[in-house]
Amino acid sequence: MDTAALLAALPARIDAIVRARAAASPAAVALSEAGHAVSYAALAQQIDARAELLRALGVRGGDRVMVVGENCVDQVALIFACATIDAWSVAVNARLSGAEINNLRAHSGARRVLYLAAVSPEARAHAVRAGASAHGELLVGALNADCTPEPVNTGNDQVAALIYTTGTTGHPKGVMLTHRNLLFIAAVSSTLRGLTPADRAYGVLPISHVYGLASVMLGTLYAGACVCLAPRFSATAMLRAIVHERLTILQGVPAMYARLLELAGGPVTSRLRFLYAGGSPLDPLLKQQVEKVFGIALHNGYGMTESSPTISQTRLDAPRNDTSVGQVIDGVAVRIVDAGGADVAPGEAGELWVRGPNVMAGYYREAAMTAATMRDGDWLNTGDMARQGPDGALFIVGRTKELIIRSGFNVYPLEVETVLNAHPGVAQSAVVGRPAADGNEEVVAFIEADPARRPDEAQLRAFLATRLSPYKCPSRIVIMDTLPAAATGKILKGRLKTMAAELPGSSGDARP
Repeated sequence: MDTAALLAALPARIDAIVRARAAASPAAVALSEAGHAVSYAALAQQIDARAELLRALGVRGGDRVMVVGENCVDQVALIFACATIDAWSVAVNARLSGAEINNLRAHSGARRVLYLAAVSPEARAHAVRAGASAHGELLVGALNADCTPEPVNTGNDQVAALIYTTGTTGHPKGVMLTHRNLLFIAAVSSTLRGLTPADRAYGVLPISHVYGLASVMLGTLYAGACVCLAPRFSATAMLRAIVHERLTILQGVPAMYARLLELAGGPVTSRLRFLYAGGSPLDPLLKQQVEKVFGIALHNGYGMTESSPTISQTRLDAPRNDTSVGQVIDGVAVRIVDAGGADVAPGEAGELWVRGPNVMAGYYREAAMTAATMRDGDWLNTGDMARQGPDGALFIVGRTKELIIRSGFNVYPLEVETVLNAHPGVAQSAVVGRPAADGNEEVVAFIEADPARRPDEAQLRAFLATRLSPYKCPSRIVIMDTLPAAATGKILKGRLKTMAAELPGSSGDARP
């Protein structure tokens, strides 16, 4: 891929994606929602109508516009409409609590808050609490006269979206992504999937999350293909869509695939040609099972909100059978460094730094937090530990902050989780550390059990004992019906750390 040529050809704003396709193929289907098809021409018209409404509501260039809802045509149109008038879109999942919504509204200083009540009862409830007024099916909050617009420029380094990362119940962390960030990932994602206008992708990953926004929605529309929108995940609805909506592209998080396998029960005949899992570590056993059911490779990748999100991905023509998250995408550079910021020896693990046109403009209103994350030379410190194989493929070892020091030995939670997830009675797992009285750390494992093959603690300990060194085996195993997760399916480890700290006493042996 000629990255320089790609970057030079990117337009100034993300709405140009739809407008170009509306001019070239106006009748082609851009979006499908509940069986209703929306052409590129119709979507462009809706974008213009929503842009006009935003202007009438007093929204200016540089203002932040919060959109509270779930995946639907109007959400897509509003995001592009914000781009049309140079406002920043702040898409927020309606399933957040009222306190979280209030927190994000205050931090972003949104000029207006819009509620997509037609597709989300939660959005309607938030709107009622806020005293929002009706503008057709759209509910609109009061004008924030104290909102100060941010500077606007004509280049694509203008901020397009403010995305708040998972778990913003305390101090919000808003990631500023530019039009260039999002357009670059849309183009690269589209190319890596080999998308054509004939493709149909499933859009169930929340568009309020960067994975659903950039990779799924923008990447699919960039190719002139169709996004089949779904407001929230249901294994039954996903399986139905695979068969009846003639999907060719399916992107999800591993937990979605696990639920899909439980429902399918055996081989599924479909038109799918590309499967992809991201957002959290992919268990090798789950990968094998999914590939057996659908008869095609399950691709894997790695990214984060701050990188818009894609950093690496397995290649369409070279699927892998190992635990790597693929090759670094074209145009992006990586370094793997030690605690002092020096490059580690080839093949060794270290902290992963990233640089490229996908890297964020910074954290909104958080100069100190931005400075703590960015390094000299425009390097983004991902906070993840990784190693690189001889062919350049990345292997994620774990989070720097999640590293558990047990009796002087390093325990990477991901390694323990990978082994636990291989047990047939484990749907998914999460491993955290908790302080011990002697200054040591304990390894605590939370297990979401498969209801049909629920294991007991003794079975899990016997399984781990033959596969992990003693110091890596959990001191405590907590078996749950479900693990706490965000709307994206991402496990909320912060909540689990709190639960681990509240466990009475301790068990097991912390010695190596």
